[in-house]
Amino acid sequence: MDATEEVTPYERFGGHDFFAALVSDFYAGVATDPVLRPMYPEEDLGPAEERLRMFLEQYWGGPTTYSDQRGHPRLRMRHSPYAIDFDAMQHWLDHMRTALDARDLAPEDDAELWKYLSQAAFAMVNTGFE
Repeated sequence: MDATEEVTPYERFGGHDFFAALVSDFYAGVATDPVLRPMYPEEDLGPAEERLRMFLEQYWGGPTTYSDQRGHPRLRMRHSPYAIDFDAMQHWLDHMRTALDARDLAPEDDAELWKYLSQAAFAMVNTGFE
């Protein structure tokens, strides 16, 4: 890479290994979460783990495997079958925060990633606005 090429967040964060570990730790929490686990129809969380990893890798400048295999992310549409309220959002964020805290990101990278994850989690809330 020469000086004119910008390093992507994907590379700064640690590439595939970073995202694989982040998502693995996240789903370890989801697996035993009484609020979130029922939202995952597959007996094995492996497929969901792979989809989230591929999505995050692509979003942050890594391989485009997610879109190559699944098309446009359409996150709101893909999550619409599930009643996601603020409690579910908080459970999701708690597990993601734990997974992110286990990583060794620079503070500015942690803040950038956390801001996105928090905004994305809020955007998936589709019920409980009464």
